[in-house]
Amino acid sequence: HEQPLHLTGQPRYVRRLLKAGRFCLPGTAGRKESVMKRPLAYITAPWSKNPHENAANAASYCRQVYDAGYSPVCPVLFLPLFLKDEIPQEHKDGIDIARDYLRRSHVLVVCGHSTDETVKNDIATAERLRITATTLDGILTVKGQGREKGGAHHA
Repeated sequence: HEQPLHLTGQPRYVRRLLKAGRFCLPGTAGRKESVMKRPLAYITAPWSKNPHENAANAASYCRQVYDAGYSPVCPVLFLPLFLKDEIPQEHKDGIDIARDYLRRSHVLVVCGHSTDETVKNDIATAERLRITATTLDGILTVKGQGREKGGAHHA
């Protein structure tokens, strides 16, 4: 029988994992503890100039996405720990690193109540890479953890 195009030419163990819908980390095929059970979700939002506010908001968004069954990836939480944004090359490297994480993600989650150029660029990148983009409210609603009538969050 004919195989789907994405399976053609793949080694047998890769075909088996793809058919089973299981994604393993490199070199860990067959080791159950390494199977990714949660899809990667890249977190974007219109971040402010205040790093403390950004960290608090990002941590809250990540927790909600985690509770909804995803593995959140939010570069604004960790890149400032080792990159100096005021150095042009490190600023560019930060953008490149963030884009690489977005490429590896299964979904882009847009958080906050507005958009800025960064959010628009993330959405355009996700669209070009055929990565699903949704809002945090969309993720929470689908997972049954959405907002109550009147806009209150579930506890």
